[in-house]
Amino acid sequence: MPDVKGPQRLGGWTRLVTARPRLALLAALVLTALAVFAGSGVGDRMAGGGWEAPDAESTWTTRVLEREFPASQPNLLLLIDSGSASVDDPAVAAEASRLTARLSAEAGITGVGSYWQTSAPGLRARDGHEALIAARITGEEKDAGETLDRITPLFEGERGPVKVSVGGPVAVRHEMQSIIQEDLLRAELVALPVTLVLLVMVFGSAVAALLPLGVGIVAILGTNAVLRGITELTEVSVFAQNLTTALGLGLAVDYALFIVRRFREEMAAGADPRSAVGTTLRTAGRTVLFSALTVAVSLSAMLVFPQYFLRSFAYAGIAVVLLAAAAALVLLPAALILLGPRVNALDLRRSLSRRRRPRAARPAADGRGWARLATLVMRRAPVFALVTTAALVLLGLPFLGVKFGTADDRQLPADAGSRVVQDHIREGFPGAPGGGLTLLAQGSADTAQYAALRERIAATDGVARIDGPVTKGEFTAYGVVPEGEAVGPGAQRLVHDLRALDAPVATSVTGPAAVLDDSKSAIADRLPWAIGIIVVVTLLLVFLLTGSVVIPVQAMVLNALSLTAMFGAVVWVFQDGHLSGPLSFTSTGDIETTLPVLMFCVAFGLSMDYGVFLLSRIKEEHDRSADHEGSIVFGLRQTGGLISAAAVILAVVMVAIGISRVTNTKMLGLGIALAVLMDAMVVRSLLVPAVMKVMGRATWWAPAPLRAFHRRFGLSEGEPAPQPVPAPGVPRPHRAGERASR
Repeated sequence: MPDVKGPQRLGGWTRLVTARPRLALLAALVLTALAVFAGSGVGDRMAGGGWEAPDAESTWTTRVLEREFPASQPNLLLLIDSGSASVDDPAVAAEASRLTARLSAEAGITGVGSYWQTSAPGLRARDGHEALIAARITGEEKDAGETLDRITPLFEGERGPVKVSVGGPVAVRHEMQSIIQEDLLRAELVALPVTLVLLVMVFGSAVAALLPLGVGIVAILGTNAVLRGITELTEVSVFAQNLTTALGLGLAVDYALFIVRRFREEMAAGADPRSAVGTTLRTAGRTVLFSALTVAVSLSAMLVFPQYFLRSFAYAGIAVVLLAAAAALVLLPAALILLGPRVNALDLRRSLSRRRRPRAARPAADGRGWARLATLVMRRAPVFALVTTAALVLLGLPFLGVKFGTADDRQLPADAGSRVVQDHIREGFPGAPGGGLTLLAQGSADTAQYAALRERIAATDGVARIDGPVTKGEFTAYGVVPEGEAVGPGAQRLVHDLRALDAPVATSVTGPAAVLDDSKSAIADRLPWAIGIIVVVTLLLVFLLTGSVVIPVQAMVLNALSLTAMFGAVVWVFQDGHLSGPLSFTSTGDIETTLPVLMFCVAFGLSMDYGVFLLSRIKEEHDRSADHEGSIVFGLRQTGGLISAAAVILAVVMVAIGISRVTNTKMLGLGIALAVLMDAMVVRSLLVPAVMKVMGRATWWAPAPLRAFHRRFGLSEGEPAPQPVPAPGVPRPHRAGERASR
């Protein structure tokens, strides 16, 4: 006997949701208005970095250098172009010196130095027509951005005999933040109308199509308010806003599709609106709750990583998932009660059909194509299982050649101002300014010992040049320029060699290659914990849904397979540079270290989202009929079209995000769109029915103690529930599952 307390609790929750629908909608309107106010300006408070590990050696060293040797850590670069003249021309030198002095006098600027002061070869272009003024803007990222906005008009442009362009890391981050916000607005303007059109095609009714958009907008606005609050406590990456929009719309569509579809089934069977909502919440609503938990768990795994870039996506993702589920389970039922049969109003498909065919059209075969597909797949189940698995593995093979790197200015479009400056520096200046390493020594040593340490550094393999030492108090800094690429394999080996040097005092190393190495180590150390959280909690949730110990393992393996195409495409397209022309990005020959982790957590959660919807309907029919193969056909028939529609709509939203001009955002959007489509069109349609057929009735096996545990604590759409009360004069309907299966 199932635990009677479960249904009673759910019944109480249903009564709470449906008792005062007008009050619920009014409260939602007030809360949404407050969220608009609370979340205003959230993008301006977000940061553009977050890829470095905050507790790493390189991070600590960078902070010390910023404090003690600001000139060694410039984040602002003024590129001085002397035109046809040499940078050593007296008129050019005089103007450059004037600009240097003026920059030194600006508030919030420290560590100003230039080629004309130091004659450093790394600050002069090889052709002699460009040189650099370097400085550091102090303060947090928001303050640094405000300082940059203030001084840029004072320096940029034609200044006497020279032309000045503004660049450097602070300019790159500031411009990236602005471009991401502009691209996000454009993505929303594209995604919202396209999503509405697709929803009208799915539902037919314009009224029903507007409901998922309402749920999504509430989730997005609520999440912006949550993120605004989190920015008061910790740093949040500006990239997280893209995930908020994508998941807010995508999951709202997913959840609303299943709830509205189930509600319409119950209404078509003769139930009154309140009873139809009650049945919907006990069935589809329960599945939505499970789905939201699985997605939230996948996203919460990013909290174990120290980089705030990853943690920001966890903050945004968990908030938007829970808010989308809450809106779908509270606001949507209230709206459905008030709408009742009017949820089918403005049926545009029916109007179009009447115009095209005056005679009565034959009703569409609801899900029959998916039932035929499931039957075909199960008839040749071993073949479909092997061929589909082999194809997915083949698509993922390029990921074996992945190379990890750090994000830099080449994420920006080629015509971005700060990107143009960095391109000039990268191509025209010796020693890759800003890309070198710094070894920091801390402690007391005599001049001879520091000179000996310099000789050891210079003798290390892979060192192209060494500058310094420069001493201040107990700290001494050595500038080390690596041979080859600033973050290439050689530079990373040099980091390890420098950290292993025998020195008379404590030493530490920072620089782009050191940051990359520390970031990779931080991810590698915590990745098992993240995967463990996802695996354990997902196995538990799917067991509670199905009562089987086999299905959760199947779900984990098949979900992982659904991600292979995404990871293979990321390397083939973005690392190797294929399609870089049509997609308008610059390949750097590597993938930013945190991106695969982020994409795995998001795509895995979305795959489980679709998996839960399919498995819940299979379980419902299996509980009713005990027919293994028939329940698979039933599940795919009932959900195949909805899952495909939801996947297409979510893919449209992700592609809208993927048309961003920033490469990392483009990679995130297009990669997850591919993963979602592969999961819905290949894994759920072909691989799941094939594997369940091959496993046979063993699919539903669980040890006796776990079966007893599931009977007491498990949840599924097929739990006993009160039958809907038919309207007067309408015969009492069969259960929705019985109607569909017949």
